[in-house]
Amino acid sequence: MTPTRLAEAPDWRYLLREYYELYRFLPSGGSDRIRAHQRAVREAIGRVLRADTPLVFPEPAAKPATAHLRRALDEGLAGRHAPLIHCLIALRGVLNWQYGYARMPPGLARKYAYAELAGPTGPVHTHEVILGLVLFAPGCVYPTHAHDAITESYVCLSGAVSENHQGVYAPGSLIFNPPGHEHRITTSDREPSLLAYAWIGPSEKLAGYKMSFARPAGG
Repeated sequence: MTPTRLAEAPDWRYLLREYYELYRFLPSGGSDRIRAHQRAVREAIGRVLRADTPLVFPEPAAKPATAHLRRALDEGLAGRHAPLIHCLIALRGVLNWQYGYARMPPGLARKYAYAELAGPTGPVHTHEVILGLVLFAPGCVYPTHAHDAITESYVCLSGAVSENHQGVYAPGSLIFNPPGHEHRITTSDREPSLLAYAWIGPSEKLAGYKMSFARPAGG
């Protein structure tokens, strides 16, 4: 029988607890803004767990990039976040991988996909927070974009990525994007990259968010 509430779905509860621990123990690098974001994510996850949130399962769906998921998960098992990876392996068969954009840039459709885990369209149905996964195939360039009124963080679970050509983020690294910050992501040419993400913002923004890429300068 398919569970309808979080209390009936231990695998999903374990996953949310691992996300909670992720945002509890990741270093903030001394940044008060990052520390506040980590606390906000934990508090939102705590509310979701205490509320016995409903579960709504969309039809599982794959994208071309998910051909790289097994490799990304295998690589993640060797890292510090292996407990979270084990939770994802248990649930990988029910994930709904999406693009999220009405129009996709040429070539990106084979290199990128995301799966919402908790949020307005995720299996854990909530407006408190959005938690999910982003999977990049090798050699992906994820175009410049920004988020209105939403604070975003990525945690690298496997592979390596660069944002705005400013540093390389290996497994265990956190990338922080405040509202309105334009960012572009590039990935390794040889290995896929799997990132966990969290979005925090007003519930109406989380519920009605539309994804779009930034227009090129002068466009």
